[in-house]
Amino acid sequence: MNIYPPALFLFYYLCSVLRNVMKTKQILLINDMAGYGKVATAAMLPILSYMGHPTYNLPTALVSNTLDYGKFNIMDTTDYITGVFPVWKELGFKFDAISTGFIVSERQARIVSTYCREQEAQGTTIFVDPIMGDEGKLYNGVTPATINSMREMVAVADLIFPNYTEACYLTDTAYKAGGITLNEARELLDKLHAIGSKSVLITSICVEGQHCVVGFNHTTGEYFEFPYTEIPVRFPGTGDIFSAVLIGHLLDDEPLSKATQKAMDVVYHFIDLNKDNIDKNRGIPIENYLDLI
Repeated sequence: MNIYPPALFLFYYLCSVLRNVMKTKQILLINDMAGYGKVATAAMLPILSYMGHPTYNLPTALVSNTLDYGKFNIMDTTDYITGVFPVWKELGFKFDAISTGFIVSERQARIVSTYCREQEAQGTTIFVDPIMGDEGKLYNGVTPATINSMREMVAVADLIFPNYTEACYLTDTAYKAGGITLNEARELLDKLHAIGSKSVLITSICVEGQHCVVGFNHTTGEYFEFPYTEIPVRFPGTGDIFSAVLIGHLLDDEPLSKATQKAMDVVYHFIDLNKDNIDKNRGIPIENYLDLI
């Protein structure tokens, strides 16, 4: 057994702390904030923080509650955002990664995409979840003008992860409720890549009769498909859980395919453990299950 003198022990301890600090990456979440419900920033922030990444936020809108309740109030924060970026630039704030989600308007999209372009030029990784709809239709409160806004965001992204519905809206592709072929899935990935995103995932897509997440990794040039078993319940915010876990692992320098599979597994377990909840509209109580990440 080796017995180290106190000074040497302190040296090894400080080296360990320094390694952990250097490994930690800061991320900014640009997304809406719901007052009631675990969606968007309210879902992502606790997960990324738990995974060890200092997490900051800039709300694109303040929302009274999840849109699934049918009644809600939304406050557009675009004017606030226009005042934030100059202050941050003056103070020299920088982030290793930025993740964008719900964008309220084309004006807001231009402002946010411009900021993301500036940050990307300085080495920041840009993740975009083009939140617009699901099951072939747009979400409550989302208008067709949002589609153009999201295309602006996709054009600056290192990685995007729309669901199948959103991928169809972004690419003007007909939505097929019965699913698509593998070739059609890859063509859809290519169309999204052509808009500007380097790498692409599509979630909640039925390929050859199997529910899947499909992807294209621009660094390797590979396409991949991961099938999963769908649990027949709906929770708002599961896409945000997927995004947060995925990004957390990518910030730890894990490969895209491996990070994708881990995120899928977490979402499946979270849904399975909460499938009998009475009020599903408020989302999954994430804080109760962080140890499963």
